[in-house]
Amino acid sequence: MPDHKQDSHRITFGLFQREQRSLFGEILDWMLTPLLLLWPLSLALTWFVAQSIASKPFDRALEFNLQALTQFVVTKDDKVSFNLTPQARDLLKADDSDLVYYQLRDARQGVISGEADFPPPPDTSVPAAGRVLLRDDEVRGDEVRVAYTWLARHSDPSQLVLMQVAETKGKRSTLATEIIKGVMVPQFVILPLAVLLVWLALVRGIRPLSDLEQKIRARKPDDLSPIEESFIPQEVAPLVSSINDLLTRLTASLTTQKRFLADAAHQLKTPLAGLRMQAELAQRESNPQEIRSSLQQIAHSSTRATHTVNQLLALARAETTGRTLPTAQIDLAQLVTGVVRDSVPRALEHGIDLGYEGPDEMPEICLMDGNPTLLQEMTRNLVDNAINYSGRGGVVTARVLFDRFSGVQILQVEDNGPGIPENERELVLQPFYRALGTNVDGSGLGLAIVHEIAQQHGALVMMEDAHAESQRRGLRVSIRFAARRSPDE
Repeated sequence: MPDHKQDSHRITFGLFQREQRSLFGEILDWMLTPLLLLWPLSLALTWFVAQSIASKPFDRALEFNLQALTQFVVTKDDKVSFNLTPQARDLLKADDSDLVYYQLRDARQGVISGEADFPPPPDTSVPAAGRVLLRDDEVRGDEVRVAYTWLARHSDPSQLVLMQVAETKGKRSTLATEIIKGVMVPQFVILPLAVLLVWLALVRGIRPLSDLEQKIRARKPDDLSPIEESFIPQEVAPLVSSINDLLTRLTASLTTQKRFLADAAHQLKTPLAGLRMQAELAQRESNPQEIRSSLQQIAHSSTRATHTVNQLLALARAETTGRTLPTAQIDLAQLVTGVVRDSVPRALEHGIDLGYEGPDEMPEICLMDGNPTLLQEMTRNLVDNAINYSGRGGVVTARVLFDRFSGVQILQVEDNGPGIPENERELVLQPFYRALGTNVDGSGLGLAIVHEIAQQHGALVMMEDAHAESQRRGLRVSIRFAARRSPDE
């Protein structure tokens, strides 16, 4: 029966799921949007500039016409007159696109010549005589450009006469439009071309990403080798470096898992085979004594198998913790005394004198940073190894040494067992290696676990004879932890 509730959740999640963004589209948007927004602004600015450019030559021509007309203003008997020659009248004729208006006005006589409805200048202050000014105005409903000046009477220079000439803006608009066309028409061709070039540049720019994608997709599922960085752009190099780091850690993790499975299969094969054989023998036996003996062997083999599994799990945990090692402030003396206390029943069972030498707790300045679980596992393996190899009547001592000033701490576990020959002390740190000449049951993982955990904590493992003068020299294993750094260092 289908689960409609689950399907409903899936559909709802799909509706609210954020769409995947396109890097290509986003870059293209950020490049083209400003271009398309600035283009209308460019049109407006070009229009204003074109108007200004188109007005300048016509303003100069209008000023010239005004100055030419002022030559025909005559003052006689304190009366102003305007005598135009035929050539001068041509200046006032309308051309094909514009109309020309003029006016000569005197404060006493009023309008002497020209259009009576010509608007006066808006400014009330009268400028210096002979100075030509320009303004925009309106005559008979037409927008015009006006040039005007004040002329002084010959008889009375303090009395000024106003002369104005206006021209409609047809030619100016025509010239401005031509300028706009000359500037903007090429832009209608250039803009699509620029968009195309930007698109092609982006396609070429992100091509290395496409090549990288193809190279990754072409890889085999079991290929975890680092990605080659020689063809990678500088901007993508940090991402590829992070992926390579992830691949390296993943390879190490998979290698550890494969080794764990192989080691587990190899180490469990013997005790499991023994369990099967003892079970088959128990089934065949009818003597209760023999059956009891077989059951004891089964219990011994199962205990050995359980110990081996625990050792393998401890080694796997130590190897896979890596950079993610969770740490806390640890009192090494308290940790070691706790492990020794827990190991006392086992030591008594084997007839071992187990003891501890050192402080009950460390000074605050000597607290160390480490993982409590792994350090307990390391200490327990050292104590268990010493108990196993010392034999009945042996002596095992766990010891913690520290330097109050330097902060260096040393964990020592020594016994009076057979010891380890000097040429084998490096080998016993490898998984499943066991020193020759020992009849003690074990998996060969104890010191390998100790070595791995010590490396995780930056500590050094050292081995030496515990009793050089005795026939049974024993073994002293020392774990030297580096001095704790202050926060200022």
